[in-house]
Amino acid sequence: MSAQETRVRAAVVQAGAVPFDSEACVDKALRLIAEASALGAKVIVFPEAFIPGYPKGLDYGLVVGARDPAGREEFRIYLDAAIEVPGPETQRLGEAAAAHGAYVVMGVIEREAGTCYCTVLFFGPDGTLLGKHRKLMPTVMERVIWGFGDGSTLTVVDSPYGRIGSVICWENYMPMLRMAMYSKNVALYCAPTADDRDTWIASMQHIALEGRCFVLTACQFLRKKDFPDTVRVSLGDSPEAVLMRGGSAIVNPLGQVLAGPHFGSETILTADLDLKDIGRGKFDFDVTGHYSRPDVFQLSVNEAPMQAVQTKT
Repeated sequence: MSAQETRVRAAVVQAGAVPFDSEACVDKALRLIAEASALGAKVIVFPEAFIPGYPKGLDYGLVVGARDPAGREEFRIYLDAAIEVPGPETQRLGEAAAAHGAYVVMGVIEREAGTCYCTVLFFGPDGTLLGKHRKLMPTVMERVIWGFGDGSTLTVVDSPYGRIGSVICWENYMPMLRMAMYSKNVALYCAPTADDRDTWIASMQHIALEGRCFVLTACQFLRKKDFPDTVRVSLGDSPEAVLMRGGSAIVNPLGQVLAGPHFGSETILTADLDLKDIGRGKFDFDVTGHYSRPDVFQLSVNEAPMQAVQTKT
């Protein structure tokens, strides 16, 4: 690693989506990429489901054993707002990454046929869509509206700053998934989330220590009034009610919080990462290396794509 590549300024974007409006979300993302770049960031991380939004407070009219027509329409609106990958939205995001010479890690809702997936996209500084990660395990009610990812998108991408990977929200509580990511030598561990609880930052510090990696976590700041009138939002007593309060942060490989956590407003947090801190941290703990015990514990990971229909010739 050359001298100029031993440090990098990273940014986590804490901002709310324009729920159910993918074009407006992309417009906002482009503005925020430009703002983060103006702060000197070369790695820019956005929250979970930034395009076209995380449906906080929606229940889609669900009870066990029954659905209602309004909930079906709400899902249709969400499905229609989700983006195809690749597609026109990813083209615009790639162009923005290229214009600012930055790696961009973007949370989206991806549409494939009739299913939505909670996905993270990785864009390179030349505008290339480098890969994606689909959330393996949607959490509780998310399972009603999102499909399940498979092992084929446990993606890490190479960069001059080390490998960049992403684990989404409560996937971070899956020890075996974390171990799989550590085995890929992830240096910049991106954790887009919708979890704005006080306990989240402790988890991010633990992961940084466990993986001896930098952790970049981004959460939205979202109010009830941000949602369109075409959907029912059951949380919040007034339009000004805050449904997601943020908590974004950047943590170094020894668990020190470099930026954040920030609550209560939109912001862009930045930190200058000394990438040599990764090697310094590995000195006394390398979870898939000298601190592992493969004679006692081994993890088997299936990274084959799982398809409902497989055509053979």
